[in-house]
Amino acid sequence: MNRERKTPERRSRKARRTRDTLAQAAFELVLDRGLREVTVEEIAEHADVDRRTFSRYFTSKEAAVLDSVRGDGDRINDALRARPAGEPPLTAYRRAVLDWLEGPGAEAWHRRPRIFELLVLAEREPTLYAAFHHIRVDAQEDSVAIVAQRLGTDPRQDLRPAVTVAAGAGALLAAQAAWVRGSCPEELPRLVEQAFDALSAELFAQIPAGPASHSTTEGNGTS
Repeated sequence: MNRERKTPERRSRKARRTRDTLAQAAFELVLDRGLREVTVEEIAEHADVDRRTFSRYFTSKEAAVLDSVRGDGDRINDALRARPAGEPPLTAYRRAVLDWLEGPGAEAWHRRPRIFELLVLAEREPTLYAAFHHIRVDAQEDSVAIVAQRLGTDPRQDLRPAVTVAAGAGALLAAQAAWVRGSCPEELPRLVEQAFDALSAELFAQIPAGPASHSTTEGNGTS
């Protein structure tokens, strides 16, 4: 009985090791040589498996390269589930992101070797950027469900969960974009705080009066 139970567990561990080895091979080869200079066959060979094995775990080299960041959305969502029930939804999302960034056991991007390089590359390579976008969308769908549960509402009928997550994820994306275009990897937490601060009431304050530079009547000769 124990032997029968251990066999699937052993297979699962072996599969996880194979996947991790492929992902690490893709990560290192692509960052060292560039996305377009690396083939799936080379990744498989580097991991000491064949092409068919690669295809069992990943649909593309982009998916393999990004496997190292796929779990970050899950980490943020786990932190979101753990936030106090009484927190406003956007505050809870912000705190969840900061918990991921600042937690002593967290593997946030600015603490993980070469993730900065990976996200810089994703900004330049359209197929890698598209694959990363899909990862973000999957994580955000889970976030919407979590916020809806916190509010006790149906996200198909109530837009608040989707709006909350769109705002919070947009702030994180803006911080990420500023981060990869800068030159200081350790700046990510400060940029995230700055991006969420931009969602404060000041953003909704009345714009000071000034010239209507985009007026449709400007320059039409009327008085």
